[in-house]
Formats: sequence, C-alpha cells, structure tokens
Amino acid sequence: MKKWALLVLIPVILIAADWHRGRVTTAAQVEPEKTQLQVREFQSRIYDTGDIKMVMKTMINVLQDDGFIVRNAEKDLGLLSAEKSDTVRKRVYITECSANVSEYGKKTRVRINFLLKIMNRRGGIYKIGEIEDPEYYQDFFLKVDKGLFIQNEKL
Repeated sequence: MKKWALLVLIPVILIAADWHRGRVTTAAQVEPEKTQLQVREFQSRIYDTGDIKMVMKTMINVLQDDGFIVRNAEKDLGLLSAEKSDTVRKRVYITECSANVSEYGKKTRVRINFLLKIMNRRGGIYKIGEIEDPEYYQDFFLKVDKGLFIQNEKL
C-alpha cells in the first residue's frame, strides 16, 4: 500500500511543483503597467504644419480607410471621434477612437486614443479597455504621415 501511495504521490508533487514554477515565471514576465506619461507619449504626434484642417482631413481619411465610421468631427474644437466593429467567434469587437487636434506654435499637435470593447452575443460588455500597444499607434501615425505627404505633394 505504501509503494502505491508513493507511486501516486510523487508524480502529483512533481506536477504541482512544475505548475507552481511555471506560474512564478509567468508572473515575473508580466509587463509593468505603463505610466500616464508613457501612454501620452505614444498617443501624441507633432506635425510641421499649422494647417489643422488638413491634418484632421488626413486623419479622417486614414480612419475611414481602416474601416472606421466617423461619428463627429469638430474643426473649431479640434475634436474627432470614430468607431468600427468586427465580429469574431460570436463576439463583437468595437474599437472607438477619439482625437484632439490643436495648434502647437506654428505646428499641429495630435493626441489620439483607441478603446476596445468586446461584446458578447447578447450585447453585454465582455471586456473593455484602452489600447496601450505603442505599435498600434505607430501604425496609425505612419498612415497619417503618408497621407500628409501625399496632401503636401498634391499627388
């Protein structure tokens, strides 16, 4: 009986120790939460033009090219909001965007943020959170850069 108990108990202990070691490694690899300053840094861009209207139009074009529907664009306030939705595996992914475009001396400053809502089949919110991936914002600003270049060169 003791041999049987040892044969069962030893693998259970080894599996539990391995599981715990994996959990500790995973916990240690978790990225620290970004500070507000870090988030603001990758959400913002300054453009070498004072033409706010052109920057806003370019942003609208980029958002529409990416499947967003522009809900509000107010040039005087420099406010822009848009959203898009995708359905994947019985969940609806809604990406909301809001941007502030303002004068920055003789330049234009843009700050944009994206929020992701995941809805279940019944329309209830499954998960919601700000997109804090710097690459997501870099990709967006790269498209705006290209759009502004095309506008400036009148291509």
